[in-house]
Amino acid sequence: MTCQELVELVTDYLEGMLGDADTVRFEEHIAHCQFCARYLEQMRMTITTIGRIEVDALSPEARATLLAAFGDWHAERR
Repeated sequence: MTCQELVELVTDYLEGMLGDADTVRFEEHIAHCQFCARYLEQMRMTITTIGRIEVDALSPEARATLLAAFGDWHAERR
């Protein structure tokens, strides 16, 4: 697995959505690539931090910006 492939699969990995073969390849890459291991840890920290933000804490503008950004991203993945 290349670093680029790992970046593209990190969300699926964290959500437990990878198949067995891809999970093995992902974890083998992490075991040997300190940069991707660091990236994975940063993604985990980001998810943990963002998970603590209350919806009411976001301004309407910030909420709209995030919804637009992730809506576009989700559409591209289909």
